[in-house]
Amino acid sequence: MSVRDLAWQTIKARKAGFVGAFLAVLCGTAVVAACGMLMESGISSGVPTQRYAAASVVAGGNQTVKPPGSEALESQQVTEQPPLAASAANRIAGVPGVRAAIGEVTFPANVVTGSGPLTGPGGTPSLGHNWASSELAPFALRAGAPPSAPDEVVLDAELARRAGVSVGARVRLATTGGPAPFRVSGIAAPPGADGFSRQSAVFFSDARANELFGRPGQVSAIGVLAADRTDAGDLADRIEETLGAEQVSVTTGVDRSTVEFRDVGQTRGMLIAISGSFGGTVLMVTLFVVSGTLALAIEQRRREFALLRAIAATPKQIRKLIGVETTLVAAIAAALGSVAGIAVAQGLRAAFAAIGVVPADFALTIGPLPLAIAFVLGLGAARAGAWTAGRRPSKISPVEALGEASVERRALGKARAIAGGVFLALGVGASTVPLFLHSQIAGALSGVAALLFVIGLALLGPKVVALAVRVIAGPLSRLSRVGGYLAAANTSANTRRMAAAVTPLMLAVGFAITNFFSQATTTAAVQDETRLATTADHVLTSSTGRLSPEVAEAARRIPGVAAATSVVRTNIIVAKAEGNGKAVEKKPVQGVDGGQARGPLDFGAVQGNFADLRGDAVALSASEASWLDKKIGDRVDFHFGDGAPANLRLVATYERDFAFGDYVLPAALARAHTTDRMDSSVLVRLAPGGDAAALGVLAERYPGLVVNGREAVRAADRSDASIQFWVNLVAIGVILAYIAISVGNTLVMTTAQRRREFALLRLVGTTRGQVRRMMRAEAFVVTGIAIVVGSLIPVLPLTMLSIGFTGTPVPSGPVAVYLGIIGAAALLGLLSLAIPTRLGLRARPIDAIGLRE
Repeated sequence: MSVRDLAWQTIKARKAGFVGAFLAVLCGTAVVAACGMLMESGISSGVPTQRYAAASVVAGGNQTVKPPGSEALESQQVTEQPPLAASAANRIAGVPGVRAAIGEVTFPANVVTGSGPLTGPGGTPSLGHNWASSELAPFALRAGAPPSAPDEVVLDAELARRAGVSVGARVRLATTGGPAPFRVSGIAAPPGADGFSRQSAVFFSDARANELFGRPGQVSAIGVLAADRTDAGDLADRIEETLGAEQVSVTTGVDRSTVEFRDVGQTRGMLIAISGSFGGTVLMVTLFVVSGTLALAIEQRRREFALLRAIAATPKQIRKLIGVETTLVAAIAAALGSVAGIAVAQGLRAAFAAIGVVPADFALTIGPLPLAIAFVLGLGAARAGAWTAGRRPSKISPVEALGEASVERRALGKARAIAGGVFLALGVGASTVPLFLHSQIAGALSGVAALLFVIGLALLGPKVVALAVRVIAGPLSRLSRVGGYLAAANTSANTRRMAAAVTPLMLAVGFAITNFFSQATTTAAVQDETRLATTADHVLTSSTGRLSPEVAEAARRIPGVAAATSVVRTNIIVAKAEGNGKAVEKKPVQGVDGGQARGPLDFGAVQGNFADLRGDAVALSASEASWLDKKIGDRVDFHFGDGAPANLRLVATYERDFAFGDYVLPAALARAHTTDRMDSSVLVRLAPGGDAAALGVLAERYPGLVVNGREAVRAADRSDASIQFWVNLVAIGVILAYIAISVGNTLVMTTAQRRREFALLRLVGTTRGQVRRMMRAEAFVVTGIAIVVGSLIPVLPLTMLSIGFTGTPVPSGPVAVYLGIIGAAALLGLLSLAIPTRLGLRARPIDAIGLRE
């Protein structure tokens, strides 16, 4: 009989023993496949284009930034729409196969009614365009005529209906400045609809649109109408060749939406980042869980391997048998898990859409590559776990085989003990990082530190459990004359089995506590610092989400206002040296008016002068300046959110990086590199005796403007942090669900293994109730050790994080969450032991004693 036939016969005879490994591989592969599909969606998916539906090809500014010296994959998606030279349209028009190349400009344009500015459907943007670009959708006039005069506009039919206007009516439109009157010269609509689902459209004459766009000689994008029977892909290749080295993105198909919609490009970048970090963590946990499950399953077959060694099987043959068995089971599990990953990926996409991370209409790409990679990784994790777990049984001496199979070996391997100590030391080192590095990265390292502690304790599991059992064995034996005594004896004699049950539950508890409370502590630190940093009396915002740059200047002219600064929120892209290359990362930044900022804002200790924050200047946090080794007067290089390179002069450093980020720019400079060229808010500081009621005149002049108290800054900050919190919570929830499955899996396996033990106890006079009390006592020991050790794992990382970020050793977060975590762990552990115990006691002892192991 071949090894494969023997392995297959063993699997069929020991189905229950292989179920645990099967489930571990299946669930792990499903989550890895889901991460792969999210990453593929981030690379190639999008939403259906709307304004460019008739354009075969759309050219826009380069959508990614790859700084010199970075690796090919080290690039970042731009967060603002980069403009494109208008002259490129003439060059594209000369390419064979091009029927027309039309430049489009896009800018904010809201119809103002008596109740305020109208946004697009469901709060989506309302945007202005040049009339020539209407052909790209295409929009067709339903009534009236195209705009020809500077004060004429064409509205899309859906927007006209909501505004209650028709051809010839007068409307007020708010663009980058205050509202101005226009006459509706026509009503237009795309084919088959009154308007778009993601935006409202307002068309101006070409000359007026270019004026309002405010970027002479540039356009937002160029739509290309192809000649008949021209392939879009071939045409795109010819256009790219014609434009040469210009910084452009030439797109077709669904990729056109990355030029049209800013959130699509951001979603792509975010999905790649989330799935990359999430997938790496899942793969590590999968390897850990699969290895542990296989080790437990193989450990339960010690008698079988001892017998094989006694009849002259070589260590190599036993390792080969284990490898073939694992391959057969894992291949089926990984194949099913890869397919199940489609459902997991759809669930994750729906969850991310519900919390606003991805657009609701963002499509999920389901291709064969992520499924194949997940299959290979799931199978590889199983084979690696089988190789590790199979080393010891393959080396059992034939002479000692039966004795070794009967008694659990107490000694822990030297290599395993050393490895466990190394992981614990690495965990201690990672825990101390927040004391020296005041950044979001330091917060993430708390989770890494906890994971290192878990791995170290898992490797040292039998020693840890043995120590815990020695502490509780005495009280446990006195708890009940029979059940407690048997539980104490069992736990003392079988620390390896106990460790196999404790480890996954300990992992779940430690992982959940660390990740939740590290995020809560980081969020609390950001909120506290933002509160201290905000000295403004009032925050001006808009119902449309953006303010005209005129508002800040108008606020300064109001009597009683001491200072008013624009706040422009955007992102920059930074490349930092890492090894032989560069790591590219995106950072949030704020633009403020340097001469006004020190009134409404407190940056903490400052070196340099914020009044010099104008022109080509930048301010850095003290930690970032130290990291970059920059001093006042040095030049700082990065890329703006629209991909444009920056080389700015450092004029100041500040202390409160949690409130302001690592970079602060002049408002005018930050605004010039945003898509809308608008402000996010305006912070106002009143002079002593100043009256806030005077700010009401701004609301009359700029419809939609809202005067808030200073708490609006913290509310906005909580909104940003909330999204990140829920992203992490979804990801952690999936991992914890997988760990919970493995916990139940492991506990059921360890309990089901003991049916013959239960039968023997029954035959020597122990009652069912006494056996159940014994197992109940063991369940309390298992869950108690797991909860106590799992709760101790996060203590050092969270304490160091809290001291470094908030100055107090107590981490932030509700105690109820901690009680919920340990309560769920206790319930899971007790049920996973109680149910198989009851099932194992159903058989008659005389029948169960003869069952195969």
